[in-house]
Formats: sequence, structure tokens, C-alpha cells
Amino acid sequence: MMARDSGNLERAKKRVRELKGYYRHIFIFLLVNGVLLVVRMGVLNGMMPDGFPNEPYFYDWIIGNIAIWGLILLVHTLLVFRHKLTFFKKWEERQIQKYMEEERDQVDKFK
Repeated sequence: MMARDSGNLERAKKRVRELKGYYRHIFIFLLVNGVLLVVRMGVLNGMMPDGFPNEPYFYDWIIGNIAIWGLILLVHTLLVFRHKLTFFKKWEERQIQKYMEEERDQVDKFK
């Protein structure tokens, strides 16, 4: 019984580490991309050093960065919450049950 409790404890600790890493990822994503968006909007142009590019096209890469990082964050979300995404498995089981019942009804019709 102690070995099972130990295994449960280790799984719980691993889950907490996964969640902490995920929330850290969200925080860094919001912080970095928030600052980049503020820079892109030109809010900080007055505080930039002389010669720092302030043409709008210079910052076009920021939107691509947010999109790519957003996709990576989506994959991270799917990995962290994989056990909660049981919809497809349940759907598959319901479909199998449905077709088995339909087949049974067809067989019963001809008895």
C-alpha cells in the first residue's frame, strides 16, 4: 500500500511541475509579447535611443512571433491538459455502440 501512495505522490508532484511550467509559459508569453506590442505601437518611441529604427515595417516580425509562439503555447496546452480531452474517445465509444445497436436491430428484424 505504501508503494502505491508513493507512486501517487510522485505523479501528483509531476503534475504540479507540469502546471507550474505551463503557467510560467503563459506568463512569459504575455509579458514578452505585451512589451513587443507596446514597442510596435510606438508608445516607447520617445524613450528609444537615437538611431533606433521606428519605421512601422521594422516591427512586422512581431505579429509572426506572436502567431508562432501562440501555436507553440497551444501545443503546450494540449499536452498539459491531455487527460481532460476525452471528448474524442467518448465520441468514438458512442459511435461504436450506436453502430453495434443498429446492426443488432437489423439482425433482430429478420428473426
